[in-house]
Amino acid sequence: MNKKKIKNALISVSDKSNLKILLTVLKKFDVNIISSGGTSAEINRLGFKCQEVSKYTKFKEMLDGRVKTLHPKIHAGILNNRLDKKHQREMRKKNFEDIDLIVVDFYPFQKTIKKTKNPKKIIENIDIGGPTMVRAAAKNFQHVSIITNKKDYGIFINEMNNNKGFTSLKFREEMASKAFGLTAYYDSMIANWFNQKLNIIFPENKTIFGKKIKELRYGENPHQNSSIYINDLYSEDLKLKKIRGKELSYNNYNDIFTGLEILSSFKKTVTVIIKHSNPSGVSQNKSGLKSFQEAYKCDPVSAFGGIVCCNFVINEKIAKEMSKIFFEIILAKSFTREAIKVLSKKKNLILIDISKFKYKKSYQIKTFDGSFLLQEKNKKIFEKNKLSFVTKQKPSKSEIEYAKFAFNVCKFVKSNSIVISNNFTTVGIGAGQPSRLDSCKIAVDKYKKFQSKKVKKLIAASDAFFPFPDGVQKLINAGVKLIIQPGGSKRDADAIRVANKAKVKMIFTKIRHFNH
Repeated sequence: MNKKKIKNALISVSDKSNLKILLTVLKKFDVNIISSGGTSAEINRLGFKCQEVSKYTKFKEMLDGRVKTLHPKIHAGILNNRLDKKHQREMRKKNFEDIDLIVVDFYPFQKTIKKTKNPKKIIENIDIGGPTMVRAAAKNFQHVSIITNKKDYGIFINEMNNNKGFTSLKFREEMASKAFGLTAYYDSMIANWFNQKLNIIFPENKTIFGKKIKELRYGENPHQNSSIYINDLYSEDLKLKKIRGKELSYNNYNDIFTGLEILSSFKKTVTVIIKHSNPSGVSQNKSGLKSFQEAYKCDPVSAFGGIVCCNFVINEKIAKEMSKIFFEIILAKSFTREAIKVLSKKKNLILIDISKFKYKKSYQIKTFDGSFLLQEKNKKIFEKNKLSFVTKQKPSKSEIEYAKFAFNVCKFVKSNSIVISNNFTTVGIGAGQPSRLDSCKIAVDKYKKFQSKKVKKLIAASDAFFPFPDGVQKLINAGVKLIIQPGGSKRDADAIRVANKAKVKMIFTKIRHFNH
């Protein structure tokens, strides 16, 4: 028989809200309630009867509450197989009763680490008894119901009412699945807290926890389903405040996170325009308006339908300029009231306030079918004291800073990447080509197509070395006067010779920036 009558329930919860609706249905079907101290007091306050755990087990809790539900009478009541004759003989011999329903949540570990850095307080909020009961009940789902989230009270109430005090096997198995998901999530948070505390980035066993924020409109394509999860010890919120616009999709978030990562690498006023997780234009300027205009001019065709990321406040003047172009999303430190009014005239435009967003993780994860890769984030651009000025012509201090800007942008462009810039603005970007020469051609073509006047001091950055001098020659022919690259090719001497012949400056960084 798949249906099981609920006769005895054990309730022990930190979050005591919504208990009344649960207790009402248990009373309706004459369920006996066992409960721990704090929950027991709340149940009595609400006008319902229950028996305290210590009275039920005839064992007073000890060690400041560390041991209260960890008792054979509790766990035998949960774990016994109702169809096993040996189990039943042992239960009768000990005069133990079945416990058919467990309603448990855990000590608020995550809330505690947000409030305090005191290790003793944090350790005391690592729950032991709760997860132990939850795992026991979930293991024995053939006979026991387990509720670990107050959001499931309504589902349980419907189950009880529809089955006249019984629960179905399907319900119990679904709740067991949720229960094991919760214990894994909880333990993973604790393990990651220890790793973070001890600065262990690559532990022997790595667990990745995540809490679902919401289901998305669709995945990379409309026929794919998708959800977004948060993986953060100290927050259950992405800190991306959507001001207006439609729901976000997988691709939207992918582009948003790319844009935010690029923004995080700049300290000065900058605009980044993203299309398909690649920057189509980046510009740093004291003026937010000029920063946007220059970033857009880099590649206005690719920018169409893309997203704009700004690390400054968007005012009415900037908003009017942005509203002339079709963008899907605009992210900014804030929007003035007038700017929101202007941009709200664009029907489907999504506005997101990123003023509270912060990058916290020091590592990146890429997942595959049955494995995942973990690596430190690429936070370095180059080290000035390790730069090699390999050509006869040497760069000035200002040129090194311009080259640093271009090389930084290169980090975020899919490999093979070539970035051509003028001052602190990209004017041509070649991304994601198997051949570095093809990336050079694309960057040059975009520069020639979209720049209305010839720029005198073009700088080109390459994320890795040039295997042949043809890419260098292509950039020189377009008017590039300084090339920054890692170096390290067997044909470096050929690249240097070509540069010297054209009186072009070249810098070797000895640092590569592949971005796959």
